[in-house]
Amino acid sequence: MRFLFLGDMVGRAGRNAVFAALPGLVADYRLDFVVVNGENAAGGFGITEDIFRETVASGADVVTTGNHVWDQREALEFCTREERFLRPLNYPKGAPGNGSGLYEAKNGARVLVANIMGRVFMSPDLDDPFACADHFVGSCPLGEQADAVIVDFHAEATSEKQAMAHFLDGRASVVVGTHTHVPTADHQILTGGTAFQSDAGMCGDYDSSLGMEKEEPLNRFVTKIPRGRFEAAQGPATICGLAVEISDRTGLAEKVSPVRIGARLQEQRPDFW
Repeated sequence: MRFLFLGDMVGRAGRNAVFAALPGLVADYRLDFVVVNGENAAGGFGITEDIFRETVASGADVVTTGNHVWDQREALEFCTREERFLRPLNYPKGAPGNGSGLYEAKNGARVLVANIMGRVFMSPDLDDPFACADHFVGSCPLGEQADAVIVDFHAEATSEKQAMAHFLDGRASVVVGTHTHVPTADHQILTGGTAFQSDAGMCGDYDSSLGMEKEEPLNRFVTKIPRGRFEAAQGPATICGLAVEISDRTGLAEKVSPVRIGARLQEQRPDFW
């Protein structure tokens, strides 16, 4: 199975870059399943239903989120009727929407996807992500009820992301980090067969501060006095993510490569056999 994950879409520049590139990527690389993190797609803060639907129409099978999931208040409503929209699974019991789902890939594979949020340096402080992940993979085991298991771990601390990957090694096909908006160079297949990258990076304008126009973040670092709102940068965007070849026999990763396509970062396209 050929799987593609794209990191946090940031603002109009990021989402338009995804909408423009994703249909061609799906066709050119014969992708079986695509997950896109959309939590910063609406002006850098949250996602609207229209943006969610356009992301799916562009080729995403599932849209994940993170700590900004409720920034657009309409998400509290549409999350209850959109099965392909995921908020963090470890929200307390009673939160609207779903944090995981079982989906069918283009090749017929059963793909279990979860969006889990870390707790180190993160707000809000959600339920234990490790207990949540353990229950998640145990309820629909890889190789039994699921042919592939994908986890978007939305977290700040690299150590927490690495720990989660090792915790799920051999029980998940892919554990990929989001939230920090900078692609890391540690893409790998762990000893148990799980593909991992600490952060997939963002889909947005990299001539920025994490996808935001750089003047106001810089001002706040220098003066400690806010002068305005954070605004999503509108320059040419780069899309970043992770491509994984998943074994149809074992559900574990056989090949992994970073994806970087666009204006500023050195290009890296999916590398499949």
